[in-house]
Amino acid sequence: MSRPSAADALAELEVGGRRLGFFSLAQMERRGLGPVSRLPRSLKILLENLLRHHHLGKAVESGDVAALANWTADRKGGRDIAYHPARIIMPDSSGIPLLADLAAMRDAMVDLGGDPRSINPLSHVDIVVDHSAIVDVFGSADAAARNLAIEYERNGERYAFLRWAQSAFANLRIVPSGQGIIHQVNIEYLAKVVLVDETALPGTPLAFPDTVLGMDSHTPMVNALGVVGWGCGGIEAGAAMLGQPVSMAIPEVIGVRFVGKLAPGVTATDLVLTVTERLRKHGVVQKFVEYLGPGLTHLTMATRATIANMAPEYGATIGFFPIDAETLAYLAGTGRSQEQIDLVEAYAKAQGLWFDAQAAEPDFTDLIEIDLSQVVTSLAGPKRPQDRVALPQVKAALDAVLDAAGTPRKQSRVTIGGTEHVLADGHLAIAAITSCTNTSNPNVIIGAALLARNAAARGLTTKPWVKTSFSPGSRVVAEYLRRAGLQSDLDRLGFQVVGFGCMTCMGNSGPLDDGVARAVDEDGLALAAVLSGNRNFEGRVHTRCRINYLASPPLVIAYALAGRMTLDLTREPIGTDRAGKPVYLADIWPSDEDIAAIIQKVVTPDLYRERYADVFAGDEHWRRLAVRGGDTFAWKDESRYIRRPPFFGGIQREAVPPGDISGARILAMFGDSITTDHISPIGVIANDSPAGAYLSSQGIAPKDFNSYASRRVNHDVMVRGTFANIRIRNEMAGGREGGHTLHMPDAAPMSIYDAAMAYRREKVPLVIVAGCDYGAGSSRDWAAKGTLLLGVRAVLAESFERIHRSNLIGMGILPCEFQAGQSRKTLGLDGSETIDLIGIKALKPRAPLVCVIHRADGSRRQVTLTARIDTAYELQYFRNGGILQLMLRQMLKAA
Repeated sequence: MSRPSAADALAELEVGGRRLGFFSLAQMERRGLGPVSRLPRSLKILLENLLRHHHLGKAVESGDVAALANWTADRKGGRDIAYHPARIIMPDSSGIPLLADLAAMRDAMVDLGGDPRSINPLSHVDIVVDHSAIVDVFGSADAAARNLAIEYERNGERYAFLRWAQSAFANLRIVPSGQGIIHQVNIEYLAKVVLVDETALPGTPLAFPDTVLGMDSHTPMVNALGVVGWGCGGIEAGAAMLGQPVSMAIPEVIGVRFVGKLAPGVTATDLVLTVTERLRKHGVVQKFVEYLGPGLTHLTMATRATIANMAPEYGATIGFFPIDAETLAYLAGTGRSQEQIDLVEAYAKAQGLWFDAQAAEPDFTDLIEIDLSQVVTSLAGPKRPQDRVALPQVKAALDAVLDAAGTPRKQSRVTIGGTEHVLADGHLAIAAITSCTNTSNPNVIIGAALLARNAAARGLTTKPWVKTSFSPGSRVVAEYLRRAGLQSDLDRLGFQVVGFGCMTCMGNSGPLDDGVARAVDEDGLALAAVLSGNRNFEGRVHTRCRINYLASPPLVIAYALAGRMTLDLTREPIGTDRAGKPVYLADIWPSDEDIAAIIQKVVTPDLYRERYADVFAGDEHWRRLAVRGGDTFAWKDESRYIRRPPFFGGIQREAVPPGDISGARILAMFGDSITTDHISPIGVIANDSPAGAYLSSQGIAPKDFNSYASRRVNHDVMVRGTFANIRIRNEMAGGREGGHTLHMPDAAPMSIYDAAMAYRREKVPLVIVAGCDYGAGSSRDWAAKGTLLLGVRAVLAESFERIHRSNLIGMGILPCEFQAGQSRKTLGLDGSETIDLIGIKALKPRAPLVCVIHRADGSRRQVTLTARIDTAYELQYFRNGGILQLMLRQMLKAA
């Protein structure tokens, strides 16, 4: 940098008699860098990251530092910067495919004459195995143990691959299955808030903020601790692991000022659903959200984590909470060392990251105020997390949805355990306390257990047609419930622990009762699921549940007791007690004081220290896995789980930049809010799907199909699963649900996969056309990988969600945005057209592209699209056919 230089920012910090170096932003401001003290705290962390890496000689330009330091001039940002996260974290579902990609890169490096060991993580990487557990067994004391045994039987080959990777790659740690959910393990144990590098500076340890890139969209949960971290695809994370900076535009930052205090009985879940609704309406996609205000002093760390966790649902890159006294209390309460706590406090105060309600507020792009006292008990549904419904309105809202179908309400007689029951539309099939969002929060978990105790004392039981389950986010949860004597109360209502993983929240809800399943398949019942998770997208929770609601854990139990969603819990009784008297929700709802007293007694630091002491060791299932060595992996052709990824086959030393697209057919045309769950399902593989037909052809029985998440290193399964969600609607297919399309020009109906393979034989390029918010939801690599393998060269949409747009570019697919006022509807597209995209050869970030639409009647129309390649780095990725292809070439040249 020209004056002032990065070296001018070096200062010293003394903590517990130890002297540490750090890059002082206040010192840089005094030397004229810019009004740094006015920056939002989240941007201060980004600025320190740029300043430090510029000093250390990484790919950071001095202009990047100056631009971010002077962000308050217009509070917009926009300049491309190179960000270097301190660590990478990933679940098994995306981590195993990424490690397989790295293994395939090693093979390609050998083929090109290079050293395979040069393909190795340079950043610290943690994998938490949490996405493979399925609720096969429930309602019994040994459910968790039996589900874990089944999980290892199904996934032994995948986990053995993980054991090989652990020995083959450096800087890699693995938390085996059965320990908890990645984000809860991260916030309870892995996150340090402030890190120390002993070797970065000569003679002086260097302190700096903990930052993380996570291969799961709910990584922002760690923002509750004051850690900047967000979700990305494995494609982008793989490049960061190998030393490539994360290319990003300096973001806008939306401040959310909390005032007031939550009313008694209102939960963190109710608050986060309110925040999600409010911020989705405001519009925060690709923006940072930062919380502040006097209301923060009334929000526990568990509540903050609940809010931060759902940043993807409200569309933000992060949902950041500053470091304050509550942060330190949480670190102490979860067993962190006093030395680490002192470091966090000293660094935060020295760096201007400490929050004090009396201090001046930072500058923001925009500021929203939310009054906590106005939050009411709520759910969200029936298919999107931002569609909040206040509890008194749930019945009327669901009645409107059911009546909108235009058909009479349906009923079905179902025999369960020898007793006949009458089920109707809106009855409940699944009630699950699950996910990192709420099981990280002792307030709502202990509240649910107390509600269960109160209900059981009145003689209430859950309805027999409801599949009940409880999957805590960490073993700590099970332990404090055991200490409090509350797990037995949950057990009495069928909420035994079924495992420690994502489970129902990610669609691993397991099979329904055969009679209930027949009521859906044969009688067409519209059954419901209610879960304490973060996502309720169509087809995600269970393929047979058309209605899906998010709710707090106590409400999950309440609805399980009622057995249906078509009642008003604020006015109608849940059931009757032993004396035949009606029991209302208010009669069994626990008090905040009772919840707090139990938390004070049983949630203690020693509990966390004990449970995380051997978190990397694994149980006997993990230790029994055979471990193979070697720098390259020994792929097996006969494997149907671990196949060599096809993305590096035949790769050349020099890239051939993509050219213009001519004569492309529209493979599918979608409306708004197409999620990555629609594009690449994560759950059960249907028997009659293209993927199911393929597995059957390989001699695999339907009971052994497992899930799409578990088959992600088998591209033959995953490409057939792309756009195979049973609830997706391709407008070319006349509104028919499922992965159907028309092959043009003959308009022959067929599956999207079969049509794509036909176009490949005909050597016809393909595009996807869609509405707004294309790619919302999980950071799912296969939503981009599968799209590429189908032959899609570009996606034309009204807008994109951040992670999926990046993933498309990371696989060499061009995201194009219609200009304002333009859409598939205004252009009159019906899927019979062919598309030319002109200007790709001379492409620049956010450049206009010419799109020529050739209609079936011979007419044509020319419009302008915007190429949503936003940065110079992204342009490099696109021109190389993807991020990892670029990295492979760069490493080969460096060698």
